[in-house]
Amino acid sequence: MAKILNIGSINIDYVYAVSHFVKAGETIASNTRQIFAGGKGLNQSIAIARCGGDVAHAGAVGDDGEDFVKMLAAEGVDTSFIDTVKAPTGHTIIQVTGDGQNCILLYPGANRELSESFIDRIFAPFGKDDIVVMQNETNCVPYAMRRASDKGMRIAFNPSPFEPGIGGYPLECVSWFILNEIEGGSLTGKERPDDILTTMGEKYPNAVTVLTLGEDGVMCNANGKIIRHGAYKVQVADTTAAGDTFTGYFLSSIAGGMEIEESLMLASKAAAVSVSRKGAAASIPSINEVRSAHLVEG
Repeated sequence: MAKILNIGSINIDYVYAVSHFVKAGETIASNTRQIFAGGKGLNQSIAIARCGGDVAHAGAVGDDGEDFVKMLAAEGVDTSFIDTVKAPTGHTIIQVTGDGQNCILLYPGANRELSESFIDRIFAPFGKDDIVVMQNETNCVPYAMRRASDKGMRIAFNPSPFEPGIGGYPLECVSWFILNEIEGGSLTGKERPDDILTTMGEKYPNAVTVLTLGEDGVMCNANGKIIRHGAYKVQVADTTAAGDTFTGYFLSSIAGGMEIEESLMLASKAAAVSVSRKGAAASIPSINEVRSAHLVEG
């Protein structure tokens, strides 16, 4: 099994249950507030570990983030590359409606305090064909991509949150793009899933593009071959960590030598289980829970 290095965010998630998303100029009262461990990076590391992957998490927290580092370690994640910095731990404000939809406001905090010397240090134990996964909630992403490419590592990139500057990253180094429709549209200027995949294949012919479509499942362009997998039917409670669960399970499966079709199936099933539960990291299932879940493809 290939080792996975996740250069990723660690956040405190403040989750508010609301009747509808707050509109401009509007003030509403939330029904509840809950606090969870979160961040795309933390969620993905936990998903990789719960799927059985060998993962190290690299990132930064403030003095208020010690419990989250302990949480990752308890999941079997290597936390030796998580630094404590002066900035506060990143946090999010998440609105969740009754049908499980969410919108998220992100404050990066310590996640944007990484340095190039830090990136150089964390790559030392990794080598050719190991996998590094990155999102866009930390800084130094372009530098990390170049360093990983120099070492012959395979790069998975989840460009969230999307920013216009991402187009200037060394994306030709990426082995797997894991995108939703909004991110795919921003990278390609296209709207239809088929057009997004076609354009990604033309722009980055050496990469596999995985396009998640929510309740419509997932599509993938692998060397010009289009693969589809439908979503599983579940009662939706909270979609917050669905994408991160999918990403973690997909990469862990790939690292373990699984074919793309089977990896997409397992990741889709894990994501379906996660949306049936509330919370971010708390909603991510174990591999045994995923395998034992009796779900029907929609």
